[in-house]
Amino acid sequence: MTKIIDGKLIANKLKYDLKTEIIQLKQKYNKVPGLAVVQVGNVAASSVYVNAKTKSANEVGINVIDHNLDENVTEDELINLIKKLNTHNKVDGILVQLPLPKHMDEQIILDTIHPNKDADGFHPLNVGKLSISSKNENNLLTPCTPLGCILMLKSLNLELKGKNAVVIGRSNIVGKPMAQLLLKESCTVTIAHSKTENLEKICSTADILVAAIGKPEIVKENWVKKNAIVIDVGINRIQKKINGEIKYKLVGDVDFSQVKEKVFAISPVPGGVGPMTIACLLINTTTAFKNKFSKIIN
Repeated sequence: MTKIIDGKLIANKLKYDLKTEIIQLKQKYNKVPGLAVVQVGNVAASSVYVNAKTKSANEVGINVIDHNLDENVTEDELINLIKKLNTHNKVDGILVQLPLPKHMDEQIILDTIHPNKDADGFHPLNVGKLSISSKNENNLLTPCTPLGCILMLKSLNLELKGKNAVVIGRSNIVGKPMAQLLLKESCTVTIAHSKTENLEKICSTADILVAAIGKPEIVKENWVKKNAIVIDVGINRIQKKINGEIKYKLVGDVDFSQVKEKVFAISPVPGGVGPMTIACLLINTTTAFKNKFSKIIN
């Protein structure tokens, strides 16, 4: 019987453990981790994500400092705010909610965040550390979605070493760091993308398939190997006719109904990678907090 990898359940366990750890950190240092959340404008989807992240952070005992800026704020004004947060002694992690307005250069903004406070793990220095580290180290600030995917795979309690892993997608946010994390687990990794020839054939060889290409339900039954493990990172809002009515539905990059009976394990959408991404943001913030005190002690 196919195992459904319940990201919400795993994330709740991670948050429970994190809450316990933060209580212990408060007893030791008389402080708790602090997360600054910066949102520019009021894009509805961004507001939903920010509210979910803030709620989860509060639940585990992380102090959240919200900064809601007008969509017409200048790039320089945002940069100046980030520089202030970089030196704020109660801020351990900084999250700038994407996407930003078109008049801003997202990479410049993300690069302004101090690498020690980079809660998303996107700063070039942290990307480099991830690339050259020999294993998945606990003190790294790792991109949240790939980290969540690895933790989901580990929840299966299977040997990952030697497995043939295919990652569909080559983004800096998911595809590339996902490949790095799988390599550190001693998987044999192939990165595929929209220009890959024989994409279906390559995917069908994978023991572990991570779909992060942003195309709704593109991965069909014939794309996957029998008893493979499938992690679906995609989240796509599509129209479907249900009982004669046009309704919106969230789906992944994998055709779940087709694939689920063929594989050993699969993550659903929603309820799979999404909750894990938020949990890993909290882990990164706490890691940044611990790293700060580790440097003081050393």
